[in-house]
Amino acid sequence: MTGDLVSVRGAAHGTAALCAVLALWWGAERRRGAGRARAVLVGEASGGRGGGEWSESAVRWWAVLRGRRAWLCLPVAGLVALLGESPLPLAAGAVAVPLVGRRLRAAELRRERDARAERVVALCGAVVGELRAGWQPAQALSFAARETGALGEAEAPVLAAARFGGDVPGALRWAARQDGADGLAGMAACWQVAVDGGAGLAAGLDRLEAALREHREQRDRLRAELAGAWATVTVLALLPAAGLALGAALGADPLRVLLHTPAGLGCLVVGGALEAAGLWWATRIVRGGERA
Repeated sequence: MTGDLVSVRGAAHGTAALCAVLALWWGAERRRGAGRARAVLVGEASGGRGGGEWSESAVRWWAVLRGRRAWLCLPVAGLVALLGESPLPLAAGAVAVPLVGRRLRAAELRRERDARAERVVALCGAVVGELRAGWQPAQALSFAARETGALGEAEAPVLAAARFGGDVPGALRWAARQDGADGLAGMAACWQVAVDGGAGLAAGLDRLEAALREHREQRDRLRAELAGAWATVTVLALLPAAGLALGAALGADPLRVLLHTPAGLGCLVVGGALEAAGLWWATRIVRGGERA
């Protein structure tokens, strides 16, 4: 009878954990689908002012929730603490919030850097097109910068220098200090050569655009090759959780052993430390490959 109760209890715990994971996944997919639907239908909505207000409100709420994704560690940890009847998972979740937040912010910065690099490439192409259409360099730069938004916070000083005959190469070099805007330093060099030596600015920017596009394609190919390594790291990170779920489904009640026995607590501490060290080392290896 006791064994049957333990088996039922373990199965219930495993089922509850599985339902929680599925609920989180469903919620994420629903938000992603809603975002795609808004992107497709935003230009087709005919509900008047009320529809626009609802869309703006949804976008604002999504921005707030997206900035607080790290706090999802607390409800997940609370569920594990409830299943294991111990406050230790909740404390671990509180510790994980700043760590997960740091990783999410780093990922967001990488996406912003890549997007800014794409805009710099588009800026070079736009300036070349305007120059070949007969515009003066300052006019071409002003129009292309406003269209692409590649200059970011440095747009005002760069455009002022171009409009009033200032040091455009110096302003572009200052703008190139932004993360992901390294290509603006090449544009500054092309501008300097065109001003001092009389060389064609369009030809130089055309070659610069080609070089930046080739660099971007190499980076994309490298990331595609490293996608398998990232998948392996993710699978290894999820294996302990899968083992706990499997043990609970078999009736072993691993949470009780880990959280309520001295040997289990020791295994939990040592296993957690080894898991963290392994993830750090694997991430370091893959990041090193990306930088190379």
